Amino acid sequence: MSASGDLLRIEPAPAPAPQPSVLARLILAGFDRHYALFRYSAQRAKALFESGDWHGIAQLSRERIEYYDMRVRECAHQAEQALAACAAQADAAADTAFWQAVRQEYVTLLAGHRQPECAETFYNSVSCRVLHRDYFHNDFLFVRPAVATDYLDSRLPAWRVQYPLTDGLQACLVRMVAEYGLALPYADLPRDVRLLARSAIRRLRAQLPRRGAPRLAPDCQIQTLSTLFFRNTTAYIVGRVVNQGMVHPFAVALVRNAAGQVELDALLMGVDDLSALFSFTRAYFLVDTETPSAVVDFLASLVPRKPKAELYTMIGLQKQGKTLFYRDFLQHLAHSHDVFDLAPGIPGMVMCVFTLPSYPYVFKLIRDRIEKDGMTPATVRRKYQMVKLHDRVGRLADTWEYSQVALPRARFAPRLLDTLRAAVPSLLEESADTIIIRHVYIERRMTPLNLYLRQASDTHVDGAVREYGDAIRQLASANIFPGDMLYKNFGVTRLGRVVFYDYDEIQRLTEMQFRAIPPAPDEQAELADEPWYSVGPNDVFPEEFSQFLLGDPRVRSAFMRHHAELLAPAWWQACQARVAHGRIDDFFPYDTDRRLRSEAAHAA
Repeated sequence: MSASGDLLRIEPAPAPAPQPSVLARLILAGFDRHYALFRYSAQRAKALFESGDWHGIAQLSRERIEYYDMRVRECAHQAEQALAACAAQADAAADTAFWQAVRQEYVTLLAGHRQPECAETFYNSVSCRVLHRDYFHNDFLFVRPAVATDYLDSRLPAWRVQYPLTDGLQACLVRMVAEYGLALPYADLPRDVRLLARSAIRRLRAQLPRRGAPRLAPDCQIQTLSTLFFRNTTAYIVGRVVNQGMVHPFAVALVRNAAGQVELDALLMGVDDLSALFSFTRAYFLVDTETPSAVVDFLASLVPRKPKAELYTMIGLQKQGKTLFYRDFLQHLAHSHDVFDLAPGIPGMVMCVFTLPSYPYVFKLIRDRIEKDGMTPATVRRKYQMVKLHDRVGRLADTWEYSQVALPRARFAPRLLDTLRAAVPSLLEESADTIIIRHVYIERRMTPLNLYLRQASDTHVDGAVREYGDAIRQLASANIFPGDMLYKNFGVTRLGRVVFYDYDEIQRLTEMQFRAIPPAPDEQAELADEPWYSVGPNDVFPEEFSQFLLGDPRVRSAFMRHHAELLAPAWWQACQARVAHGRIDDFFPYDTDRRLRSEAAHAA
């Protein structure tokens, strides 16, 4: 008691500050949970393929894209709670030594980890939700990787070798296929393997370095990744033939027929075939891999033109792809001197688009004020997210979405800065030497179709218009209506494929009302500026397409030859009916001449 007789007041001891090791372990546990669920998705894909549940695979693909952000939010909340539980929370959250220690503890925990590069990215994602942007540098985050993944492999090797081929190529191929252990019978594996072997020999022989060389050298090897790649209704064996010092990439497509049996459907061989398979316009694969870096290294040997950022993305690790893409971008900035400028072509009403001439991507910012009724920046973001979650059927360009991107002010052309200040002031933060963009979509640069058609020969116009119509048909079959079908909203890829890339008016096909224009009641109504018939917000009159699409005689001739039925509502209504009944069409990333039975029939 005190001298005055009052009870002594005992203050509670302050809560201890969190230990860096505790926070590091918490974040790594969050990542391990995420990656376990990621792998489980691929394992479920195998069971869904075996049962022919294509809607289940589509749903699983959509859900998996959102797994990462869910786990990051969970883990960031746990980290904030751990910091808030101590009296020193405010100091700990901003203490340089504390966060450097957390990062160092995390690096120590990654010794022997099978996904260290992905775990580093997860750490960055969680930390950026907790820290202020001033701390986004290498002392606190993994701006550069801290753990090397060279020669890292799974406990079970990431790829297998079929060597030597002493029992013959066909016996080797039977072993290769059987090792994947699908719980389905094969329709006729000996027949399919004979077709596969003939196709492989024919295509290998065409690539031999000299005449008269043996088809397969004594030390020829077939090397395949140990896991199947699942997408939509197809599974793929991915591998390479190493023969006479040359590497021949290949993939074998496996399909499930109506009788519930597996058939070998196609052989893809060569860099271009594999590039189309791993195209940025396709849905991500469901792949079960313990060590993703080993799988990506293997894939990089098959498609050397594709950066590893895209390969990580294509096996479903899109956040790791974003990390690598941004590192590559910073490296490119450091070794180039050109300036960002407005992208060529017709300026959009929704997006402000700029580019760096030496870099094969464009940067798209949503305008603050959109001169389209009922459209807001939030609407546009929802459209882009819809595309991210949808099966892109080889006709929708994938995008990288970033926030708080810092770029050197000196690299901006004056006219670009003036345009950005006028069009997107809410997305800009300027300092003496830096421009920070609060939100941006980055997309592969393609030749706009309108520019391509203007300069193309008659033959190339015919091919491009046919591709354009095929793109519209395939999007419709996937329940996508582009909305604005002007040629400026489509691009032409390196391989000549036409791809849609402007998503602000995209809608589900089943939401649209395709109508025929009713006859005019009289000549005066027909000549009036306003239509004589009612038009709802989702009404589409396919007859009107010709007015704004077919002004060029060359384009009109090609379109009417290949796609005249797209000008009638009946085609669209029939497509809607198929989609509404749950039909799933799989548009394969290969032409019919790659299919084993088609190739055999042609050879015969």
